Amino acid sequence: MKFVFAGDPMCSWCYGFSKELGEALQYFPELPFEIKVAGLWAGGRDVLDAAAKQFRLTNWARVESLTGLPFNRQALMARDGFVYNTEPISRAFVAAKTLAPDADHLAIFHALQRAFYVDGLDTTADAVLSIVVQKALAEQSVDRSVVDVVTAMTDPEVRNKTQAEFDQVRAWGLRSFPKLLTVDGDKASILSDGFAKAATIKALIEEAVQAA
Repeated sequence: MKFVFAGDPMCSWCYGFSKELGEALQYFPELPFEIKVAGLWAGGRDVLDAAAKQFRLTNWARVESLTGLPFNRQALMARDGFVYNTEPISRAFVAAKTLAPDADHLAIFHALQRAFYVDGLDTTADAVLSIVVQKALAEQSVDRSVVDVVTAMTDPEVRNKTQAEFDQVRAWGLRSFPKLLTVDGDKASILSDGFAKAATIKALIEEAVQAA
């Protein structure tokens, strides 16, 4: 049995959840754990209009109040013609996992989240994402150049892996995120449905481990 966090790097509730999950996982250093990208808005083509921005700001405020995480509201509001497509950032994460299979993938996931939510970067652009990933890997003493990351991100195999993760998450019947699952073979069970605080996540993991 392994534990799987299914989420999208540009989902604000996933941003909050990853912080809480990281705190909980400190108590389980040997836990079989992985992250699957959900592709919640992968391939999105709609320009983010004023109403869509306001909807996101409302969610951001709720996440901020629960977690204390920072959000760069000014960057979102100032961005014109922004298409909310989460395929590139998801593919960047899969590229990072491919380049550094033994790295702390949750830390990389959170670095990509911070790039969007805190730094206000255009995380739909491969050129931007490759720098974010390179820096996140360097923080874990993984020596990869920006060129290495770009090569991985544009590799057809990484594109296929990314789509395979989207398909797997959908095959599990998941439509909203974040989700924390236990996966045993072909069977996936939802452990945490939506946002949860670290203490709750820790208790759920302990219960699942004891029951296994």
